[in-house]
Amino acid sequence: MFENYFKIAIRNLKKHKFYTFINIFGLSVGVAVCMIITLFVVNELSYDKHFKDSDKIYRIHADIIFGGNHWNMVQSPAPMAEALPEEFPEVEYAVNFRQRGSYLVKEIDQNIKEDNVIWASKDFFNVFGIPLLEGSPDGVLAEPNTMAISKSTAEKYFPGESALGKSLILDNDLDFRITGIYEDIPQNSHFHFDFLLAMEGLEESKTTSWLSNNFQTYLKIREGSDADNLDEKLKSLVKKNVEPELAKVFGEGATLDAMLADGGKMEYMVQPLADIHLKSDLMGEFEPNFNITYVYLFVAIALFILVIACINFMNLSTARSSNRAKEVGIRKVMGSVRSHLIRQFLMESILLSFISFMIAIPIVALLLPIFNDLAGRALVMPFSQWTFYGILMIGAIVTGIMAGIYPSFFLSGFKPVSILKGKVAMGMKSGMIRSSLVVFQFAISIILIIATVAVFNQLNYIQNKKIGFNKDQVITVNDVYALGDQAESFKSAVLSNSMMEGGTISGYLPVSGTYRSDTPWWAQGKDPKQTENMVSLQNWRVDFDYVKTLGMEIVAGRDFSMDFPSDSSAVILNETALANFNFEGDPIGQKIYTMAGNNETMNLNDLESKTVIGVVKNFHFESLKENIGAVMIFLNDGPEGIASFRFNSANTDEVINFVEAKWNEIAPGQPFTYSFLDDRFGNMYAAETRLGKVFGIFAGFAILIACLGLFALTAFTAEQRTKEIGIRKVLGSSIGSIIVLLSKEFAKLVVIAFLIASPIAWWAMKKWLEDYQFKQDLGWEVFIGAGVFAILIALLTTSYQSIRAATTNPVKSLRSE
Repeated sequence: MFENYFKIAIRNLKKHKFYTFINIFGLSVGVAVCMIITLFVVNELSYDKHFKDSDKIYRIHADIIFGGNHWNMVQSPAPMAEALPEEFPEVEYAVNFRQRGSYLVKEIDQNIKEDNVIWASKDFFNVFGIPLLEGSPDGVLAEPNTMAISKSTAEKYFPGESALGKSLILDNDLDFRITGIYEDIPQNSHFHFDFLLAMEGLEESKTTSWLSNNFQTYLKIREGSDADNLDEKLKSLVKKNVEPELAKVFGEGATLDAMLADGGKMEYMVQPLADIHLKSDLMGEFEPNFNITYVYLFVAIALFILVIACINFMNLSTARSSNRAKEVGIRKVMGSVRSHLIRQFLMESILLSFISFMIAIPIVALLLPIFNDLAGRALVMPFSQWTFYGILMIGAIVTGIMAGIYPSFFLSGFKPVSILKGKVAMGMKSGMIRSSLVVFQFAISIILIIATVAVFNQLNYIQNKKIGFNKDQVITVNDVYALGDQAESFKSAVLSNSMMEGGTISGYLPVSGTYRSDTPWWAQGKDPKQTENMVSLQNWRVDFDYVKTLGMEIVAGRDFSMDFPSDSSAVILNETALANFNFEGDPIGQKIYTMAGNNETMNLNDLESKTVIGVVKNFHFESLKENIGAVMIFLNDGPEGIASFRFNSANTDEVINFVEAKWNEIAPGQPFTYSFLDDRFGNMYAAETRLGKVFGIFAGFAILIACLGLFALTAFTAEQRTKEIGIRKVLGSSIGSIIVLLSKEFAKLVVIAFLIASPIAWWAMKKWLEDYQFKQDLGWEVFIGAGVFAILIALLTTSYQSIRAATTNPVKSLRSE
């Protein structure tokens, strides 16, 4: 029986080659897009689950409000990791991380810049369970000036030999002995460390202060325990340790409750490891994370595109019902029951689905590298996993049934008496359901078009918004601290060229990924014991040329100047900081204070002061998703990590070559690494840029598949109305009127799709833009443009068949009449 179904299915598919091609091609593209998105989603959901006992690992994160600033961050106090296993029996291990940026690493004489370097406490391997290939688990990271390195790093620095026991030199003077080699951390992890430096050798890790948040803390709970009550327990732990320090710094009576009563906040909570990649976007993340909302969105897009492809099959099958009517009638007269006919039609649909899935695989292989480049992933087809083939088979069957279930019931329901009398009901209530499906297809396509335009509109707004500094034509050179006292000589040598308009040395730049530091300050005459008088400021160390080189605007007072020796204790505030201090009278000349010393020794009896000499116009130094925070700028007393040079040449290669030549003259053997400030700024929005491109591609596929169906439906409509068109031409109808006749029905459906899609797209993109404090609102032109584009695409799709039908000689269509 099934062999007979199969033969008939093959015969029918061959008989109608054009419609078979449309269905197979459209379904293949839809399935290919679904496969790519499925690979992507599975990869995103797998993040950090490769760690042993990943369900028992948590990260501490903080929610702190103080001094007019609000921090949602991954940092916590240094003593937190040690206190957790001691205070809470359910916590088995805890580990601290301290990120200090990139390092220059060498074995003997050639430095290599390394970014994936972290300081970690000794229980790292106990928490994360990463396989240790060489070294003893108890001895790794237990002593100062020791390190563990990844397998690929060991092969990089010590090819063909064991790295265990050997040494590497960091930043030209830190000698670290290698005590462990571990398996490379997989791609689907929220951090990737190639160097683990023993925390025992980091002096700041020994601080006992609970008022400083500079460390990332992870914990692992014991077997059989849970973390349900840890958030509440952390409140008690923090209160017990913070209050004595508040009293020590601010005097008796300073309590956490008083701070909270003044509008402050200090909460520490646990976050499951598996939630970090998709549900966390906090200050201090090791790497940019993804968003669970986008995962849901991509799943929906995959399903919609597959449904659009299935709708093509349903529409064509039911539209061509009259062509199959006699076949159904004769089969029923000859004894076929409806269930047999349903199986026959489903067999055709499933066969077509299997062919589409087979064609989809090479399409995926072709498109996957492009998608990987756009999404920043390294997805591969899992050909080595037998489950992959099982899923493909199940997917082909389910897709075939989904596409063919309605047509099979519809076609098998014809009554043989009516059919053989020539009374064939076209069904679907005069095409209402078929029209609804076309509307659905184009509504989804229009939503994707509007979403794509909205994302690129926001990116264009970001790139062109006045951000308070000039990011264009600025080259930044990294690791200038390695030059030591030669840093100023390097700056002077570069500025000797007429291409250069200015230069500055500072690790603090108004783009993410550069130095940040904040401390609380208060204005002269204000009581620091009252927390509402405290202003938390970003403290940026710069040189005399910083403001000028970055094109910032002084709105009050003056810039730093070598003509004023007192500027060594001067400060420039941004407008947000000025507003937060709420000075009485002219801010120029006012003093601000903070506690001197470190977190262990600071108190109100030992103060440091700065004098305000200027106010700089607000500038964005984080993503436009964030409000502009308070910043103070003051002069540094030593070389910082980045040199920035503004140039006036259109030949960037010439600029790069000149700067590199000066670097090599002054620092031979040191790696020269550079970037451009506008590229660093753009990297802050890399995720949005990728999202826009991916949306655009998916929208293109959705439109392509929808247009394929529309093209085939137009062809079939023209075929069914051949005689009508011939009669109209004989009676004097023009070619233009016939084209309009055939096209207006489909154009009307696209207009309806636009009216349905517009409010949905407006709501969705409005929700997306809520993440941005500074945004480009959606204008009516975005929606009108998307609608016009969709209608034009639909008209172009239908025009070929319409013109072909309208220009056919009526003699040919009426010769049998």
